[in-house]
Amino acid sequence: MFLEIITPDNKLFEGEVDSATFPGNEGSFQVLDDHAPLVSSLGLGELRYKYKDHDHIKEKELKIDGGIVEVLNNRVLVLVESVQA
Repeated sequence: MFLEIITPDNKLFEGEVDSATFPGNEGSFQVLDDHAPLVSSLGLGELRYKYKDHDHIKEKELKIDGGIVEVLNNRVLVLVESVQA
């Protein structure tokens, strides 16, 4: 599935991923290929995604301060308010 992570200042990530885990306001949840359509608010916490880099699976974690996620047709758009360093 295709993941795009955007802040008000820039685009943090754009590319194919195997999975993505989000900090929902009522608990974390994971999105995989062929997930049902979804729109959800995000809370403070870790956004994690797994992707392939030269045939190796890598995992990236971002600490976010809330936002919105939309899942539709194997495309995941994440709008985050800010990312903690």
